[in-house]
Amino acid sequence: MKRIISLLVVAVMLIASVGMLSACGDKGTNTAVDADFKIGFIFLHDENSTYDKNFLVAAEAATEELGLTPDQVIFKTNIPEGNECYEAAADLADQGCDIVFANSFGHEPYMLKAAKEFPEVEFCHATGTTAHTEKIDNFHNAFASIYEGRYLAGIAAGMKLNEMIESGKITADQAKMGYVGAYTYAEVISGYTSFYLGAKSVCPSVTMEVQFTGSWYDEALEKEAATKLLSNNCVLISQHADSMGAPTACENAGVPNVSYNGSTKSACPNTFIVSSRIDWSPYFKHIINASLNDEKIAFDWCEGFEAGSVALTEVNEAVAAKGTQEAMDAAKAKLIAGEIHVFDTDTFTVEGKKLDSYLADVDTDEAYEKDTEAISDGYFHESEYRSAPYFDLQIDGITLLNSMF
Repeated sequence: MKRIISLLVVAVMLIASVGMLSACGDKGTNTAVDADFKIGFIFLHDENSTYDKNFLVAAEAATEELGLTPDQVIFKTNIPEGNECYEAAADLADQGCDIVFANSFGHEPYMLKAAKEFPEVEFCHATGTTAHTEKIDNFHNAFASIYEGRYLAGIAAGMKLNEMIESGKITADQAKMGYVGAYTYAEVISGYTSFYLGAKSVCPSVTMEVQFTGSWYDEALEKEAATKLLSNNCVLISQHADSMGAPTACENAGVPNVSYNGSTKSACPNTFIVSSRIDWSPYFKHIINASLNDEKIAFDWCEGFEAGSVALTEVNEAVAAKGTQEAMDAAKAKLIAGEIHVFDTDTFTVEGKKLDSYLADVDTDEAYEKDTEAISDGYFHESEYRSAPYFDLQIDGITLLNSMF
């Protein structure tokens, strides 16, 4: 009799455990997809852009994993940051989409307009800044803590610089990196600064120059910007821009490159070191499961390594310095444990001074007024008060060659 009772207790505990897993939504098993469920995706460019290709691949992977059929997933590519985005979003809503997702910063006002017109549809937008202040139930922003991925990529760059110094190829004071940036937005500033700080953590003498293009995706301008940086004696190049322009310039010049949004090893085998990227699959699965379970989607969503939302490609051992993977793995473990922080105020200065306070522009308004204290506990708290980056400090060691964008 006691054995039977014990078995019944175990059975009840197992049932309770299954119930708890189900309550966790996409943290446990995925919800079965209704046959009439649809999701639409709006992309600024197409697969020729490394940025958009990264989203496309993630969308395909997530929807396939969840069992969506091709007629339940609608892609709209090459949608400009204008009223065309609203028209695309409205068309997807009219086609019966339960969720509409857009991937570019300039899409935001048009997604917001569509959200107000179609309250029964969830509108989700990557890189946006206003969902937490607009507080419209069906309008959401998302990002990932990619600054941590760029920090690790910076460590790979710093390791390469050290190897060049030790081999006599350059001197310590010649350890100058170049960075091709799209715009002077906080997203780009946060990215190049975290990359620089990662490099500086292992190569203290490093400096960096940044050349902006004024475009997210322009291969000619990106190649031209990289060429300018190379002519300024930059010995390693990285970028926050979406074409093969900078990697190609580096391969042609034989200069090491840290790319973004995916490996360029096949096209640039002699110069590619590593790449960081956001993996959007976890977010896509999250919003689909939330919609199917009638769960609320947060105004802001930002995850990192532990959720699988920040990823790095395989290191190109033929180009990277020895021990690069081990160094990145060690830093990653410390970031996850909270033992180190990317924007630790002990690791940088602004105009020669260490900061212990800084108001960031988190709540977007027309005047771009600073509104939120971002430094506490000895570091700048990036992407904690909204998902999109708001780190916009110009730290010492980084020189902007142009800033008109």
